Amino acid sequence: MPNLYQDTAEPAVALPMLEGDRRASVVIVGAGITGLSTALHLAEKGTDVVVLEAHEPGWGASGRNGGQVNPGLKHDPDVVERDHGAELGSRMNALAGSAPAFVFELIERHAIRCEGRRNGTLRAAVRPGQAQRIRVTLEQWARRGAPVAFLDGPAIARATGTHRYVGGMLDARGGDLNPLSFARGLCRAALGAGAAIYARSPAQRVERNGSSWKIGTAAGTVTAAHVVLATNGYTDDLWPGLRRTVVPVFGAMASTAPLPEHIAARVMPSRSVLYESGPVTVYYRVDGGGRLLIGGRGPMREISTTSALPHLIAYARRLWPELTRVQWTHAWGGQLAMTKDQYPHIHEPTGGVLACLGFNGRGVAMGTVMGAQLARRILTPSADLDMPITNIKPIGLHALWPLAVRAVIARGRISDVLRLG
Repeated sequence: MPNLYQDTAEPAVALPMLEGDRRASVVIVGAGITGLSTALHLAEKGTDVVVLEAHEPGWGASGRNGGQVNPGLKHDPDVVERDHGAELGSRMNALAGSAPAFVFELIERHAIRCEGRRNGTLRAAVRPGQAQRIRVTLEQWARRGAPVAFLDGPAIARATGTHRYVGGMLDARGGDLNPLSFARGLCRAALGAGAAIYARSPAQRVERNGSSWKIGTAAGTVTAAHVVLATNGYTDDLWPGLRRTVVPVFGAMASTAPLPEHIAARVMPSRSVLYESGPVTVYYRVDGGGRLLIGGRGPMREISTTSALPHLIAYARRLWPELTRVQWTHAWGGQLAMTKDQYPHIHEPTGGVLACLGFNGRGVAMGTVMGAQLARRILTPSADLDMPITNIKPIGLHALWPLAVRAVIARGRISDVLRLG
């Protein structure tokens, strides 16, 4: 069963496989949102850029995620500035806070057909303690001029159609889109600007070639002065140690058929996107076709049937009993990359090599703006970026982290059972 986006997205671009040897100024490994955004912003400046993709553009989590375009980093703004200093931290907050606007402006400028909507992000609290923490976050963003508002219990019930929540923060900067259509639109825009993109061409080796770098695939090579590694949740051992700087976690999604009009009017009537506050979150939205898409914890593997996600479907019915007789048509998942400190990471392990990964579930907005940041670093090496460049530091006992993730997921499922009871 294909995922919903494969059934509803804009058509894929027909791309060749890399064959033979070629040269470029920059070679990018990975045609997800970050790699494609980097390619677009470089090509628009006249840079000769080649993208190598192991499958097809948007194949990974870039084309399988929840479609939420959310502002901000995982940490509250004050924490970001405490961790990174007032000057850099302020730039990080500004970059992350304006990331959805960057996405939607890019969509408009390149006429990308991806169902993009600036309909706001709701961060919802199930418990009073969560609501209090959300108020802290809201105060910090309000102090920085963000368009945020607190919704009390009755107000968030009107916005969502469920009485599940005691409160929440509405951030008008957020929105949603069809992520696979967005990735394919970035691909078209990058090609139109002059980038070369090759599908079915996994990078197998990287090596020095004089003052340049050579990336080899099964059928060809690309020699370039600069390399960008943008593989996120599907990072392998192409560059030593990089895979062990993140923990790959499977996100899971389920979708209904288009809801009957009388039910669609009662499920998330505000049409904002929503994610619940907490360490193991549930997130959902109603798309432009009137389908409910709900995501959250799932098995640590690829899935393709709704029977793999009974807990998510049961929870959706807990929120809206009207869904009891609604058909669930699609289920899918993809690997996200989580970092230990919950910040995205930019690495520059040696001259001419950049890596960017670890969006911690915020890859649509942050992956897009980070592409522009990477392009800036290549075009103007002396320019200060709005995110820190850090050393590659593999996570200790990395092989054991999947066990820890499974334990967190198991605790979350126990919590699901208790909440549904």
